Amino acid sequence: MSNLWNLASIQPVTQVVLAGDTLPAMFWTAVEQRAGKTWMRQKDLGIWRSWSWTDTGAAVREIAHGLMALGFAPRQTASILSNTNAEWVWADLAVLSCGGVSNGIYPTDAASQVQYLCHDSGTRILFVEDDEQLDKALEVRDQLPHLEKIVVFDMEGLRDVDDPMVIGLDALRALGRIHVAQHPGEIAARVAACKSDELAILVYTSGTTGKPKGAMHSHGALTYMVHAYNHFLPQTDSDERMCFLPLCHIAERIAGEYFPLYTGSVINFVENPETVPENIREIQPTVFFAVARVWEKFYSGVMIALKEASRLQQAAYAWSIQVGARIADKVLAGEPVNGALRLQFQLARWLALDNVRKTIGIHRARYLLTGAAPISADLVRWYLALGVPMLEAWGMTETCGASSCIPPARIKPGSIGPAGHHNQMRIDPATSEIQVKGPNIFMGYLNQPEKTAESFTADGWFRTGDVGTVDEEGFFRITDRMKDIIITAGGKNVTPSEFENELKFSPYITDAVVIGDRRPYLTAIVMIDQENVEKFAQDNDVPFSNYASLTRAPQVQQLIQAEFDRVNGQFARVEQVKKFFLLDTQLSAEDEELTPTMKLKRKLVHDKYADQIEAMYR
Repeated sequence: MSNLWNLASIQPVTQVVLAGDTLPAMFWTAVEQRAGKTWMRQKDLGIWRSWSWTDTGAAVREIAHGLMALGFAPRQTASILSNTNAEWVWADLAVLSCGGVSNGIYPTDAASQVQYLCHDSGTRILFVEDDEQLDKALEVRDQLPHLEKIVVFDMEGLRDVDDPMVIGLDALRALGRIHVAQHPGEIAARVAACKSDELAILVYTSGTTGKPKGAMHSHGALTYMVHAYNHFLPQTDSDERMCFLPLCHIAERIAGEYFPLYTGSVINFVENPETVPENIREIQPTVFFAVARVWEKFYSGVMIALKEASRLQQAAYAWSIQVGARIADKVLAGEPVNGALRLQFQLARWLALDNVRKTIGIHRARYLLTGAAPISADLVRWYLALGVPMLEAWGMTETCGASSCIPPARIKPGSIGPAGHHNQMRIDPATSEIQVKGPNIFMGYLNQPEKTAESFTADGWFRTGDVGTVDEEGFFRITDRMKDIIITAGGKNVTPSEFENELKFSPYITDAVVIGDRRPYLTAIVMIDQENVEKFAQDNDVPFSNYASLTRAPQVQQLIQAEFDRVNGQFARVEQVKKFFLLDTQLSAEDEELTPTMKLKRKLVHDKYADQIEAMYR
């Protein structure tokens, strides 16, 4: 069966492939050993540009020396406010090469959030992407007494800016070239002085339950994690990766930047967040990590496209995906696949499945990885039916990335796999909370010793806040967040995330929050998928003038009701949602209701839409 899912190519790599006990030591070793090999590609104005390890080393060296010329000292903090791009990685590695602390800020954060994160972290140097991000920094700089310099990656439209605090990246690199000529051994000295137990990066939590907390990670934890990743998510320098999720999030920081640094995998940056689907089809990565929202979007796109396909194409897809599903069921059950079914699968790929894979951009993928948010087991099975292994990993900001991952040889949709060999996991018998222990656990929250203390048990295990179970094979399963469990007026415990995940399997629903704590029945607030619902309205002559009128159209209400009916059929009566409300405001990451990773904030939704919630219980 491995030749159908190519599982033979996913073998653990236990030997050390790159020496170094700190990130900068590892990076400069890679530059020396890999030299002219390509490491990065980025599309700019329609043209893909490549950088070798030598090219990357030159950029990082110039930026690092530029920072030193500005007086940036070891253990000081620099923050990066930008979309994911090559310059983000250069700045990050330059800060670390100076012995500094690197912190990322979501490009969608408002000026007030930028102020809080820079102030809390004690940021001395702030890298910003362009004029839009510069405006945020300038708006709040008077409230940032530690801030000394703002470095702008893209100076387009800013050539005439005359501000002593602002400098372009090219000017900083020019400053660095002068400094490196005067102090040629300074980077080597700074890197050698870095210790594995010293603070390397700050990663702020999403702030769904209050102000974001800065999780501190050491150099030792980061290098420990990239070694661990190669054990359960192996890669080589022949792999092509996409890097498009926010690098200030721990998932992409480890999987999309530091792990490729360790393995030599080629990083491909997208042009911008809007061109992700197009760029994925161009790159066709061999290893692809994305969050559940992205996988849901791809599935939705295929389902919508099918509705416009001819009857013959629809029939070909229906037969092909059914064959793929039979293959997946047998592999998941550990049963052999006979020759006739194998032949049918080859025909199914030729008829439809390969075209679907190419349309998404996963035709060359050895495996797909999903994480950072729960995903529907049915959605995992759909990707398996296409003939591509999908592995689910689980971890948190505080665990420095993945703590568990589904092994390729034993895929269980709905499970997050057994604990990785690099850490321990257990279920607290009293609360069913998943708890983790290992060298990968964070050093604590910056400036918040009380919050740090609350996060650990008396015997030193990190409290994740996730509720779960573990089966006889040691496979864990997340059932919900402890703070999200609903106890209905009838005393029934309900885990809303299971219902929400099944609901998000719909191409018409982006996110949902189930409500019902101390209530007689469950209700939900829903965020529709604007593009797909608008297309439904246009195809069915549903009149609407704007987003709000779209959500109120009776036909759209009926469309979403049908999705609730589908999901309700999978749950017991007490777990079914009786009423729903469609958010009539088009939300983006700049809105307070959404986290930077585009998830609805449960508590804020409860508070902000209290009137609408009460109306569903009248």
